[in-house]
Amino acid sequence: VQLAESGGGLVQPGGSVRLSCAVSGLTFSDVVMSWVRQAPGKGLEWVSSVWRGGTNTQYSDSVKGRFTISRDNAKNMVYLQMNSLKSEDTALYYCATGFQYRPSRDQAYWGLGTQVTVSS
Repeated sequence: VQLAESGGGLVQPGGSVRLSCAVSGLTFSDVVMSWVRQAPGKGLEWVSSVWRGGTNTQYSDSVKGRFTISRDNAKNMVYLQMNSLKSEDTALYYCATGFQYRPSRDQAYWGLGTQVTVSS
């Protein structure tokens, strides 16, 4: 199983960026997918999850209304559209299988992460 994130980079406060995660090696449409982030010097923080059909989504309070998670089961892809970015959104963003409300690498697959830095 492989998960590969892309799309991170340096963005100005108030800007937008779209993260992508390509998944292979499993039946993608069968799994819940999540985005989890880790800010410098902090622990893992759940960001958002999307259920198998794509219509059921959940967000942490810190990103609700600014971020949108989506998936394309035909392409085995999950996305995170991030708008109105703030400096506190600076983190390494991981995609992972499962509902990662309490992030754990146990019984789940994780990518290597993509860095998002929000700075002027």
